[in-house]
Amino acid sequence: MRKKTGILFSLLVLIIYSSGALAANQEGFSLSDSDCIKCHDKQPATIAARGNKHKTEVGCLDCHTEHPPEGKNAIPDCSVCHSDSPHYALENCASCHSDAHAPLDLIIEGEVSAPCLTCHEKQGVEVKENPSAHTNLACNECHTKHRYIPECMECHEKHTEDMNVDACLSCHPVHMPLVIAYNQETPSHYCAACHGEAYTLLNNNTTKHKDLSCVYCHRDVHKMLPSCISCKIPHGEPHPSKMLKKYPECGQCHGIAHDLKN
Repeated sequence: MRKKTGILFSLLVLIIYSSGALAANQEGFSLSDSDCIKCHDKQPATIAARGNKHKTEVGCLDCHTEHPPEGKNAIPDCSVCHSDSPHYALENCASCHSDAHAPLDLIIEGEVSAPCLTCHEKQGVEVKENPSAHTNLACNECHTKHRYIPECMECHEKHTEDMNVDACLSCHPVHMPLVIAYNQETPSHYCAACHGEAYTLLNNNTTKHKDLSCVYCHRDVHKMLPSCISCKIPHGEPHPSKMLKKYPECGQCHGIAHDLKN
């Protein structure tokens, strides 16, 4: 009897000691990211390739603070880290950001503009305040992927065969395409694509106007119509004031600038 009691007592001591040792080990035990990748090998590869700030600013345990079965909230809400921006107040982040390990690989379905404009507010204002065909398009009609900027010729025909995207953008700001501005190096045959009649008349002109580029007179901004006397040389005010008073428009005698009469 005493022998059995001794054995039971020893077992009890052993159990108590083992439980204490296990608890002590658990208190001193901590995980690292290298432990996570033993089971989760796909996610680190995705982060390494396309993780953006999720790759450089945080580790696995910064986001995944719990793990089943002890913790139920293994996948945190985006708002735990992301706040202080109208964009982060949007609901259902995963509808676009389907993979938190590649947060800028967006999947955008349907016509989407409002979420885009929470970050790209300036572009939204430009499109709205400068009406054009672009105003009626959803952002993802052109930007089919995040940060994708299409070439103009994907939708538009070139004015001339020698034009490229840089030539388009030198006159047409993308989100304000009808606010046309240009530099003094703009070739006249670019203008001729829309103003063919004026270009033909000018080329057939026998006066010095034939040697001028379109932008020499129509400077800087589209639809700018200068007065003849604004060109001090050679025009200035060539006639007496009485004649100019009687014929205030030069074209009343000389015709239009593109088809000037001597």
